[in-house]
Amino acid sequence: MNKHLSLFSTLIVSTCLLFSAYSNSEEAIEAVPLYSQAELLELINRNAHLKRVKDDECQLVQDIEARAEIMALPSYQFLYGDMLAYGVCVDRNVELGLYYMRKAAEQGLAPALEQLGRYYDLGKLVQMDKRMAITYLREASVLGNLKAQLRLVDLFNKGYGSPRDYEDAYRWLFHAAVADKKLHKRIESALAQLAQKMPDSVVKRARLPM
Repeated sequence: MNKHLSLFSTLIVSTCLLFSAYSNSEEAIEAVPLYSQAELLELINRNAHLKRVKDDECQLVQDIEARAEIMALPSYQFLYGDMLAYGVCVDRNVELGLYYMRKAAEQGLAPALEQLGRYYDLGKLVQMDKRMAITYLREASVLGNLKAQLRLVDLFNKGYGSPRDYEDAYRWLFHAAVADKKLHKRIESALAQLAQKMPDSVVKRARLPM
């Protein structure tokens, strides 16, 4: 309870003072403004969120923790979870980091769903579990996460998962907009491989406009 009150007090005070600067000293450092939701999501999508926290000299740790724990904002839960999992500006705590990642995933944050799916696929920070990987990746794919869509198709091509899910996975990846030529070729190859596991009529149906 005391911790929550302390975090709540920090949240209120920091919100009032975020854009102020220390001006009474020649060596004063200007306060770092807290990230907006849009800015943080853009950083997460570029996998630049942890670098940004380090570049800001760890000034926002208490604010990030408060928004993850008290306000339960999924983007901040994801950020704080990653900070804990990798020991960025806080003491490393993988278990607590995964807890916050899962909280973000439960609220439907696609990058959190994709990351957990990837971790279960690779056995990173958690024990390898292809079934759990597919569960998370499928949810992220529904939300349009391209990395999840491609990894899901790759898993199906390796023989994991159920053929009942092939059509949806093919559809999501086929209709993804991709500018990078190398990635486009990789997707083309993955789709061609998955198509061999499906009847032609199902492939044609999956290619219909969404």
